[in-house]
Amino acid sequence: MADPLSSLALWPIGNCQVSALIDNRAGLVWGCVPRVDGDPIFCALMNGAKQDEGVWRFALAGQVRATPRYRRNSPILVTRLEAEDGSAVDVIDFCPRFERSGRMYRPVAYVRIVRPVAGNPRISMNLSPMRDFGAERAATTRGTNHIRYLIGTQPIRLTTDAPVGYVMQDLTFRVEQDLHFFLGPDEPFSGNVAQAVRAMEEATETYWRSWARGLATPMDWQEAVIRAAITLKLCQHEETGAIVAALTTSIPEAPNSERNWDYRYCWIRDAYYTVQALNRLGALDVLEKYLAYLRNIVDRAAGGQIQPLYSVMGVAELDEGVADHLAGYRGMGPVRIGNAAYQQIQHDAYGQIVLPTVQGFFDQRLFRMADERDFESLESVGEVAWQMHDQPDAGLWEFRTRQQVHTYSAVMSWAACDRLANVAARIGRPEREAFWNDRAATIRATIEREAWDQEAGHYGAAFGHAHLDASLLQLVELRYIRADDPRFQATFAAIEKTLRRGEHMLRYDSEDDFGLPETAFNFCTFWLIEALHLCGRSDEARTLFEKMLAHRTPAGLLSEDLDFETGELWGNYPQTYSLVGIIHCAGLLSRGWDTVR
Repeated sequence: MADPLSSLALWPIGNCQVSALIDNRAGLVWGCVPRVDGDPIFCALMNGAKQDEGVWRFALAGQVRATPRYRRNSPILVTRLEAEDGSAVDVIDFCPRFERSGRMYRPVAYVRIVRPVAGNPRISMNLSPMRDFGAERAATTRGTNHIRYLIGTQPIRLTTDAPVGYVMQDLTFRVEQDLHFFLGPDEPFSGNVAQAVRAMEEATETYWRSWARGLATPMDWQEAVIRAAITLKLCQHEETGAIVAALTTSIPEAPNSERNWDYRYCWIRDAYYTVQALNRLGALDVLEKYLAYLRNIVDRAAGGQIQPLYSVMGVAELDEGVADHLAGYRGMGPVRIGNAAYQQIQHDAYGQIVLPTVQGFFDQRLFRMADERDFESLESVGEVAWQMHDQPDAGLWEFRTRQQVHTYSAVMSWAACDRLANVAARIGRPEREAFWNDRAATIRATIEREAWDQEAGHYGAAFGHAHLDASLLQLVELRYIRADDPRFQATFAAIEKTLRRGEHMLRYDSEDDFGLPETAFNFCTFWLIEALHLCGRSDEARTLFEKMLAHRTPAGLLSEDLDFETGELWGNYPQTYSLVGIIHCAGLLSRGWDTVR
C-alpha cells in the first residue's frame, strides 16, 4: 500500500464545479470549495505530518488492505477496504452530476457511500474540514441527522443515515447496511437520504458513461485515452468554461526545490492544448464552454491585451501569497495561493486565443457558430499579436527574471495571423484575407532571419540565441514547418542531443530563477514521442509511449514532472498538459479501427 505522504497515487473525483483527490486508502485528502480555486477545506495533502486534519477518512477495524478502482468510463471511485478477519466494505465516492429540471445539477457537494460486502465490518470516520487555508478546524453544530461545519460565510452540511453521535465522536461501529453521506450546501436535505443518494449515484454514472460513449477514441490505448479525457473534463469549471491547469497547488516540481506553484487557474496556453486534445475525440461540449470563456476574456481585454492566466471566473488579479499554516506536500513548502505569473508578458497567448476560436467559424456541429462580430473582436487580438511578435517576453516557461524574444511566442503570433486569414476567406472578406496573409508572411520572414542560427545550424529558442528548448518541437504541430524539412530535422537532432535524458525530455537545460532543472517535463516527453513518429521513427515512438503510460499513477494519470533517474512523479496533479500528451500520442500511434472490423 502506497504511503500517502510519499506518493501521488491519488484518484480525482468531481462534477465540473468542485473536485477532490482520494488517496489509496479512501481518504479524501484534497478538496476546495466553492470551486477549484477556493479554500481547501480538505488539505491533508498539503498538511505535512498532520494527516488527521483536513481529511475525510473511513477506517475499517483491523484493516489490512485497500483497493481503489474507478467504475468503467466514469470518475466514480470504489475503494474496497478489507480487514484481517475477512470483513470488508466498499467506499463509493463521487460528486453528483446529471441533468435535472432542464439544467445540469452539479452542486458544491461530495457524496460517499459505505457498503458492507463481507463479514461483520466495523468502521470509524474522521471528517475534519479546515478553514482559512489550514488555519484551524471548522467548528461544528449538530442536528438530528446532520452536522454543520462552519467553514466560512457559507457553512456546509453533512446529511447522513449513519449514527451522528458515532460520527461526531469518531467511534467505531458496525456497518450492517449501506450508509450514505452527502456533504453539501447548508440547507435541509429533501427526501429520504438513502433513496436520494442512490438515485444520484445512478444518474451520475449514466451521465459519465454516456459522455464517454460519445468520444471518438483511437483503437489502441482506449482505457488510457478515456481516463485522460474524463479527467480533462473534470478540470473545466463549467459555470464559466474555464479550464484549470491542474486541480492542486504547490506540489513541487522537484524535491525541496521551492518550485511550488498554484495551478488552479486557467492558463490560456494550457487550455488551448486541452481543447485541442478533446477536439480530436469529438468532445465539443468542453470547447463550446471554453469559447464562451474566451469571448468574455477578449471583451474585457483593454486594447486586446491578454495576460497568460486568469481565475476561473475571469478575474485578472491573482496576487501570490503563502498559506503559512500548511507545511506543504510531504512537508516541502511553501504552499502558494495565487500566481504572480498573471503579471508576466507572454505573447504566445494571442495565438492561443485565436487558434481554438477559429473552429467556431468552420464547425457545423456547434450550437453557436462564430460570426462577423466575432471576427472583428478576434482581429483586435490578432492586432496585438502582430505588434508583439518581435518583442521580448517571459516565454511559455514563465521565466521570472529574464525576457527574450522567444521563438515559440513569435510562431504563435504567426499562427494567429495565418488563421485569421483562413477565417477571412471563410466569411468572404478577401481584403482581410490578404491583409492577414501579408502580416503572417512578414512574421515568418522575421522568424527565419532572427531565430535560425546559421552557425549552430538549427532554430534557437530565442531570437539571436542558439540555446534550445523543447517548444521548438511544436513548429510542425503549428503548421509552421513540415517534419521532413531539413531545418526541422536539424533542430530536432540538436534538441534530442541536448535535452533528451534517456526516455524523457527536459524543457530546457539552462539555469533559470531556481537553478538547473532537476526533472523532466512530461508534456515535452510526449512532444518527443510525436516528433519521433513524424520523423519516421514510429517503432521507437511507440516504445517510449508505452513506457510513459507505465509511469501513470494507479488512477491512470500523470502529474507535470518526472524524475528521469528514479521515475517518481512530481509537480501538480492531475496535470492537463500531460493528459493532453496521452490523448494526442495515442491518436498518432494507434492502429486504425479498420484493422479489427
